[in-house]
Amino acid sequence: MKTSTALFCALAAVAAYTPASVLAKTADSDVVVLTKDNFDSIASKPLSLIEFYAPWCGHCKNLAPEYEQAATELKPDVILAKVDCTEESELCEKHNVKGYPTLKIFREGEPTEFKGQRKADSIVSYMKKQNLPPVSELTADKVADFAGSDKVVVVGFFKDTKSNEYKEFEQVANSERDNYLFGATADEVAASKYDVKAPAVILFKAFDEGKALFDGKLKKDELTSFIKTNSIPLMDDIGPDNYNTYVSSGLPIAYLFVGGEEDRKTAGAEVEALARDYKGKLQFVYIDGVKFGGHAKNLNVKEDWPAFVVQEPEANRKFPFDQTKEITKANVKAFLDKYVAGKLEPSLKSEPIPEKNDGGVKVVVGKNYEALVLNKDQDVLVEFYAPWCGHCKALAPKWEELGNKYSSDKIVIAKMDSTENDLPVNAGFEIEGFPTIKLFKAKTNEIVDFDGDRTVEGFVEFLKKNAVHGDSLTATDVDNDTSSAAEHEEL
Repeated sequence: MKTSTALFCALAAVAAYTPASVLAKTADSDVVVLTKDNFDSIASKPLSLIEFYAPWCGHCKNLAPEYEQAATELKPDVILAKVDCTEESELCEKHNVKGYPTLKIFREGEPTEFKGQRKADSIVSYMKKQNLPPVSELTADKVADFAGSDKVVVVGFFKDTKSNEYKEFEQVANSERDNYLFGATADEVAASKYDVKAPAVILFKAFDEGKALFDGKLKKDELTSFIKTNSIPLMDDIGPDNYNTYVSSGLPIAYLFVGGEEDRKTAGAEVEALARDYKGKLQFVYIDGVKFGGHAKNLNVKEDWPAFVVQEPEANRKFPFDQTKEITKANVKAFLDKYVAGKLEPSLKSEPIPEKNDGGVKVVVGKNYEALVLNKDQDVLVEFYAPWCGHCKALAPKWEELGNKYSSDKIVIAKMDSTENDLPVNAGFEIEGFPTIKLFKAKTNEIVDFDGDRTVEGFVEFLKKNAVHGDSLTATDVDNDTSSAAEHEEL
């Protein structure tokens, strides 16, 4: 393990002196502008962060001020640089840039993916972690400074660095170093100062109560769970930048959709009063209902604010609070108590079951999914689509042709609008893109992903190969039109 005797001595200067002609910068900017002539001089440093961008890219424009601020805060320890891919196309192609902006960390010429959030404070925090050893060794007089050096800092107190507890701590630090700062001390004075007995772990945080003491068994899984649970504020705003942080914790998310500050003051005060009572069981968040109304719809919540809903992201189970009831501490507590006790049924979004469903392509909705799709007497080929999806629109006439020609009492061709209907919680898969096409085999309901050409011929070939009743596949009103083969589109 690398050692250090001062708080940030591992935050070494990225390089020795480099001429100003090589470190080209624009006026009043701490971001280095790279071309093919000076790229290697920066990428070969011990640590740098390089953005590959295009001037016309909207996401790049949004990132620009955040990136500039981060560059200023990180200098001189970490260099932030950028490459204009409209000017340096060969350089960007060489580094396999597929979209903009692409952020890559370089260590002595070797690139890795930047996995942090694209906000200044997040970039600074992430790159500080990259520039430290997995565990920074601390003396008693350095613990306080280290504990306040980031939003979340984990400090272990040990009798020595050869113990099994320290090895478990080090394993967690190695696996979570991109997300948190880790420090350790074997100084008895430090343990006494923080009123702990070694081995012990304290998570310091710049929010809520300021710190949390680990009270479990010092094993990797248990410590990791403790850190993930306690590193998130009791109730914070959620959005695209931090959504994955909440999902990765593994805990259900309790959303309070708000339409403005008044909702925060009223409903927010009621829900915040409960957040601490359910800590470790749920994560509470605010979400802007006006901005993220589409997400409310995904969670089976009407766009009428304020609104409250619990989601289990991994299983995609949704439990909306009754929107006819007022959001009060008592009402929400009663709802959450039932949820925690397992006495609530998840909400299943579904269109009405069609009164007539005798076309060549059967219509699947949430309420008839099990009866139609999981009918073990039939092989069922289902297209899961979205009405706005261009690929789905292109596929529609071919799918109808397939259904009209080949549907039978043994082979069923079906479709489901996944924007208006939920899969059952025990479906065993999630829809990750449109169109998604799956075969549910007769007798076993084994699921086979479609992997052929999106043509009538391609679907028939797939069914003959994979369906239980594939040998019985015969067409009605067959013609020899194979023009659809030329229209094949890839996702």
